[in-house]
Amino acid sequence: MNELLLRSLTPSVLGILVRRGADFAAAEDAVQDALVEAVRVWPTDPPRDAKGWLVTAAWRKFLDATRADTARRRREDLVDEEPAPGPAPTVDDTLQLYFLCANPSLTPSSAVALTLRAVGGLTTRQIAQAYLVPEATMAQRISRAKRTVSGVRFDQPGDVATVLRVLYLVFNEGYSGDVDLAAEAIRLTRQLAAAIDHPEVAGLLALMLLHHARRAARTAPDGSLVPLAEQDRGRWDTKSIAEGVEILQAALARDRLGEFQAQAAIAALHADALTAEETDWVQIVEWYDELARLTDSPVVRLNRAVAVGEADGPRAGLAALATLDDSLPRHTAVAAYLHERDGDLETAARLYAEAAQKAPNLAERDHLTRQAARLNACGRH
Repeated sequence: MNELLLRSLTPSVLGILVRRGADFAAAEDAVQDALVEAVRVWPTDPPRDAKGWLVTAAWRKFLDATRADTARRRREDLVDEEPAPGPAPTVDDTLQLYFLCANPSLTPSSAVALTLRAVGGLTTRQIAQAYLVPEATMAQRISRAKRTVSGVRFDQPGDVATVLRVLYLVFNEGYSGDVDLAAEAIRLTRQLAAAIDHPEVAGLLALMLLHHARRAARTAPDGSLVPLAEQDRGRWDTKSIAEGVEILQAALARDRLGEFQAQAAIAALHADALTAEETDWVQIVEWYDELARLTDSPVVRLNRAVAVGEADGPRAGLAALATLDDSLPRHTAVAAYLHERDGDLETAARLYAEAAQKAPNLAERDHLTRQAARLNACGRH
């Protein structure tokens, strides 16, 4: 069973159902039911036309649900419009679906959550982790959002800023390695940049390209994480870096700074350094100051503490870290790194072990566990 194939087909199938008259919430439920059916059937009976099979199955699921709902008996006349088996239209509705989910009737946080679940293919757990809220809370938020957009016109415009936020979170989830969505996020952001002349759209595209350029160097052959300072920079994609920097420079020249441009500027400074030692940490701190001013994000301030530790020494970094809530994700890992830089190996080893227990994914947990073991071994010699 090709999970990536199913994920890639989901937006188009969802778009076809909505255009045929299904409201968004019901269409999304029907597509999810069809995906479950595909997982059950395809391993032993793979279809010749995967997309056509999903369209037919999802439409039938929608009709079955419609008939069961007495309040929606009026939809039964859609039975005659059931698409015949065979090749489905080649239309990419993904970006349009992003805008539908970014409907003005939704709060930005609900719009992002709905899009990540319905179009991005992320689980409720993954979305809850991105938002730092309990999974049950996120499930309720998504359910409310689906009810809100029920009956909304497919072509009703959404909010560009919310669409950018969704694309950014989808890219981050793909970049973390749980689900390979990064390339899809870049593709959609390119489409958006071609359609909309907006410096933050350009800033987000530049940010994605600069981060994606380092992807090949982020893991060792055994799958373990390689920290930025230890990466083989010869494996970085220089073509993507050059494109990202060019796009960023054009966006910054318009003097309409936004958070994605600021993040891209930080990524560009990392990409510009031939070695880790040549990184311009002073400029990076300055960009983090701009980013904190724009977002007031505790995660930004956490990353800034690392940069301060590199620019002004680990004790300055620890002082910056002390002003932040220690329940922040990766706070303990940052503290461990700064204590190691400061020479307190015993404290660093303990904190690395604690951070490993809180890690959001297996690769990060294994990396932090190895860091703790390395320092404990140093202490025994």
